[in-house]
Amino acid sequence: MIELIRTNDAVIISFVESLMRDAGIGCFVADQNMSVLDGSLGILPRRIMVDADQADAARRILTDAGIANEIRGK
Repeated sequence: MIELIRTNDAVIISFVESLMRDAGIGCFVADQNMSVLDGSLGILPRRIMVDADQADAARRILTDAGIANEIRGK
């Protein structure tokens, strides 16, 4: 799996999860439970991971959705 996005914005995470689900692309939100360490302040970013073979399709979907600026390692 590769990192597609790293953010602490819960809205973007939810939006990306929805986009990936609708496209049939499996994704995993890493570091989701790290909020325990930061006192639930949302300081520590979460990462959205996708399979390497689906990364190009996932990037295209995010670009089409207008959030290409969130993509890591373009």
